[in-house]
This record gives sequence, C-alpha cells and structure tokens, in this order.
Amino acid sequence: MLWNPEIETMPRHELEKLQVERLRRTVERVYQHVPFYRQKLDEAGIGPAEIRSVADLARLPFTNKQDLRDNYPFGLFAVPKDEIVRVHASSGTTGKMTVVGYTKSDVNTWAEVMARTMACGGVTNKDTVQVAYGYGLFTGGLGAHYGAEKIGAAVIPISGGNTKRQLQIMADFGTTAVACTPSYSLFMAETAAEEGIDLHQLPVRVGFFGAEPWSNAMRREIEEKWGIKAIDIYGLSEVMGPGVASECMVQDGLHVWEDHFMVEVIDPATGEVLPYGEKGELVFTCITKEALPLIRYRTRDISILSNGTCACGRTHLRMHRVMGRTDDMLIIRGVNVFPSQIESVLLEIGETEPHYQLIVDREGNLDDLEIWVEISERLFSDEVRKLEQIEGRIRREIQSTLGISARVKLVEPKTIARSEGKAKRVIDWRDVYSDGNR
Repeated sequence: MLWNPEIETMPRHELEKLQVERLRRTVERVYQHVPFYRQKLDEAGIGPAEIRSVADLARLPFTNKQDLRDNYPFGLFAVPKDEIVRVHASSGTTGKMTVVGYTKSDVNTWAEVMARTMACGGVTNKDTVQVAYGYGLFTGGLGAHYGAEKIGAAVIPISGGNTKRQLQIMADFGTTAVACTPSYSLFMAETAAEEGIDLHQLPVRVGFFGAEPWSNAMRREIEEKWGIKAIDIYGLSEVMGPGVASECMVQDGLHVWEDHFMVEVIDPATGEVLPYGEKGELVFTCITKEALPLIRYRTRDISILSNGTCACGRTHLRMHRVMGRTDDMLIIRGVNVFPSQIESVLLEIGETEPHYQLIVDREGNLDDLEIWVEISERLFSDEVRKLEQIEGRIRREIQSTLGISARVKLVEPKTIARSEGKAKRVIDWRDVYSDGNR
C-alpha cells in the first residue's frame, strides 16, 4: 500500500529535480546558521549557489559522529532553541552524547516517513499497532508511534519489556501490527510457547523490525513462529530516527525516502562515491530537516544501493540490508557498544590486566555478552572472595556505563591471545549479517 503515491512513485527525473532544489536550500540554511558548516563549505570551495545537479552532492564535505560530539550539545543546530520542540540523544556511553533536535516541521516529516513505512506493511486506520520499542531519548518508540498515529491506526505505546503482558494485550486488544527489535520478537515467541500461547491464533499479521542487525534466516524464523510478514526498517537518530528507509511487502531491499534523505554509497577508505550495485559505506544528507540538517553524514553502515522501479511501483532507491560496519561498533540488544567503552571501565577499575575479549552470541533469541578479563599473577593467587568482588564490580560498572547486562569471566594470566597488530577484542558468534539472497 502506498501512503503518498505522488511522491513514492515519482519519476526519477522529477525526484532528482526536487532533491536539487531542497539540497540547495539546505546548504544555504547551514551556511547561514551553522558556523561549522560555513567553515567546511568555505574550505571545500563550494557555496549554495553552486548546487545545480545531484552530482554536486559529492563536492560537499562529510559530517561524522565526532563532529556532533565536538559541537555538543546544540552547535550543529540550524535554528534558534525556541524553534526546537523535541530533543533526542544517544546514551553517551562513549563520551559525550550525540544530541538531535526537531522543529514542529521535522516532527511532521518524521511522522510522514514513518507513515510510509507502516503503509509499506499494509497498515491502515483499521489497524492496531503495538509499539514495543523503547520510549524516551531513544528514537525508536516515538518514531513508530507518530507514524502509526498519522495513518490513523490505534497505537498501543507499551514500550519494551513485561513480555507476558505484551502477549496478553495482543490477544485482548486485537493487535494487528507490532514494532520492536527482531530479537525481542523472538523472545516474545519463546515466552508465548512457554505460556501455551499459539501466536498464529493472534490477529498480528505484520511486524516492523529494526534497531539492530538481523539476517534473512532470522526473518524466516520470525515469520514462521508468528505467522506474519516481517518488514525490515532502517533509521538512525542523527538523520531522523526510524523511517529513513523501509522494505515493502515485496521484500526486495529497503526504499530510502529520497525526497527527504539523499543517499550515497562510498568507498570508506577513499571517500569516493561508488556506483549502484557496489558495496560500501552509506552516507545520508538531510534535505528537508530544519533543526539538524546533516550534510553527507557517514553512517559506518555497509550496504549496497539498487536503482530501478520496485515491483511495488515505488521509484526511490533501495538499500540492501545492512551488511556490516566500517568501525568496531557492536549492537547488542539495541544498544551501541564499542570495545573501547569496556576498556575504559576496566582501566577505571584498575585491578586487572589490560587484556580482555568480548564474546557475543545469541542465547535463545536474545543477544548475550560475556566479557573475558585477564587478571594478574598477583590477583590470581588471591582468595576466591576477592576475585568474586572484582568480578561483581566490573559487572555493575558495565551495567551502569552501557545500560546492558553482561557476564564477566576472570581468566588466568596470558589466557587471552596476544597480537603484534590490532588486538582481536571481539568474537561475534551471531549470524546477523549473513544473507542467503546475496
């Protein structure tokens, strides 16, 4: 189902004409109101008046996450504070939070692209949408919420957790669509089996899953256990939140809503723009956002872009499911985790050796993190109680810093393999990036 047929099926030449107009206005906006961008554009030798074609996008400078941190909290905002109606932010576990703001128009745009996303899965005003993404500074819950409301669907803003109650509400309230992380949907399926609930008997017929990497094998498992269509959605708070791109019922790539977000794939090493069909790093430019219109934002997500009209009739570019990252960031239960965060916690505690390894797996259908920490010869000979105290302290500090629980295992001296090059800090047993269709 199309939510905005005129835009979603717009001929490419008309869409590109619209993009160029909006890009020029956005560059004008940031040049006038954001000193960071004025300096970067001056250094690149390009001004708003020189934006004449889609190809000129490649002449603009990149923005990255560190730029957001360096200008914390509002240094990249392009409007006065009194025009901001919403603020979201990252957890800030790697240092300063990355803060994103929205004007009233931005919130409406967000609702529009999420309405298109929900319509991709056939949601109408006759549906009941259960939003089991987290609400708060995280963008997942409210993004899905406003999109479903814009369509006119009834929204159940239940947020995550309390799984038995989630299932009870689905049955009692007649939930027809669910929005959550894919791993949580499988955890709900496990709980349903334990409770003797047959998910196929529930009215749920479609799910919108994102905020963490997942594979086609996981999609098949979700669809089989729930008896629903599992739609892959993509977004990141710096660009908008969920609703940047979405699969349709054809499930042949995620449509990027290009009238709001211009997308490129670049060689992560050289920054060179790659042609359609080649794998590289996704880069997004916001061309309608007022509060925080990022220019050529490097996502670190690896994907492939495809052109050509989809069988559903939409003409917007499609991105393949995210295939990996250019950095060492992990997404565990929807939370971004860098090994450097773990390292900082260990160094702060200061009672162990600076050798550690993260073992990531899926226990059942939920991500599991175990941290192996090497102890010194001196500690190794200490009493068990002392070792348990250190282990407990590390576990609590990790929970406090990252916001997720992890098992901690203290290992004997020289247990963790040394490397003359880059240390192998992560062993990820999850099959989250494989895709049998590619």
